[in-house]
Amino acid sequence: MLIVFFLIGLFWLKFTPNEQLSDFATFWGKSQDALQGRAIYKTDNDYFAKWAYQTGYLVYVMGIIKLFGAHVLVLQVLNVLYQTLTLLVVYKLAMKIFDNVKIARLSVLLLMVDLDWFAMSPQNNNSYLGTLLFLVTFYLLMHDKYWHYILAGLTLALGNVIRPIGPVAIAGIVVFAILYKFYDKKINFQNILKLAVTFIIYLMVFSAVGLAIKSSGLNEYGISNRDSEWKFVTGLDYNTNGIYDQNVVDSIDMTQSRKKVSKQEYKVIHEEINYLNENNKWIPLFWNKLAIMWANRSSAIDFANIRQNHSEKVVGLVNLVSYMGTVLLVIFGWIGSLRLFKISYNKNIFLLLLPFMAYVAVQLLIEVQGRYRIEFTPVWAIIAGVGLYSISSWINSKRRKDLSV
Repeated sequence: MLIVFFLIGLFWLKFTPNEQLSDFATFWGKSQDALQGRAIYKTDNDYFAKWAYQTGYLVYVMGIIKLFGAHVLVLQVLNVLYQTLTLLVVYKLAMKIFDNVKIARLSVLLLMVDLDWFAMSPQNNNSYLGTLLFLVTFYLLMHDKYWHYILAGLTLALGNVIRPIGPVAIAGIVVFAILYKFYDKKINFQNILKLAVTFIIYLMVFSAVGLAIKSSGLNEYGISNRDSEWKFVTGLDYNTNGIYDQNVVDSIDMTQSRKKVSKQEYKVIHEEINYLNENNKWIPLFWNKLAIMWANRSSAIDFANIRQNHSEKVVGLVNLVSYMGTVLLVIFGWIGSLRLFKISYNKNIFLLLLPFMAYVAVQLLIEVQGRYRIEFTPVWAIIAGVGLYSISSWINSKRRKDLSV
């Protein structure tokens, strides 16, 4: 299955154009600027100045270019490799939780046929490597050796450097530890110490990367977030259902300093909150954002940019196929979530579900895009694998019953 997926992934690269879009084009262009000694920002309100945390992935891209040259194909093939390794980790996680090879294989199958999940490999995308590192972190934390917890701290830090959603993962890990690891009839100090080791390693590595980027002169702000307000400006906009909208961008004078722009953003946020309160629009907003994030067709195919080299008929067919993968995850995911009340499983499943739930909750407030589901689609696929296994087992039992009559 992994070999087949890797070959399909390579075919997808050939099927799609190489042109980089949106933020991915920024990563690609600025990485080459940096390697040639040019600054990656001019004002304190430019992309890498206000969202300095993206510099971590920029350094990764710079390293790849330094090793292999400015060939975007290298990054694309690496994306396919990370996707393939993610499938392997999903198999390992499902086996660790359910000890059922059929559930594990079906989870992998559902993930690998979800074109919405793997469609963005042609883009210079930090989601796939970040996802892999976070999933490896969860897998390591399901073991009991100290070296597992040490490595988990390393992968958690590197995952957050590459794809800055580490706080969501940390929140889920902490809640899981409090509920299932720290107390079992009496306080388990050994488990507390193990998790402390993980977070100490995480803080050391993450801080070291930030200091290294600062001292190198690449970004004076390290890997900090100096514009956390923006995600709420877009995320709380009822008129756009929390999706990025250029009209919202144009309503704020982005040519001013970060301090002045921040004041404008806070003003917009307060206006949006007042509107939601006065018109009782919180629930409709959340409902629409959940649909955009987890049920509607994602923008992954749009970012694959196949309209550039294929007809509308082909684009329509690809969109249909990609959305069918999401439909399967939705249907079997619901069935699987209900089956969890009936079947036995390892408590480590909550090490996946709690960060997933935290991610869902955060997305209710900040900007949403369908492509942002990439990070937790593998967890979703494991739950869907339970649903598909339950349906197939029920069908097989009915068939055996009919044959015995």
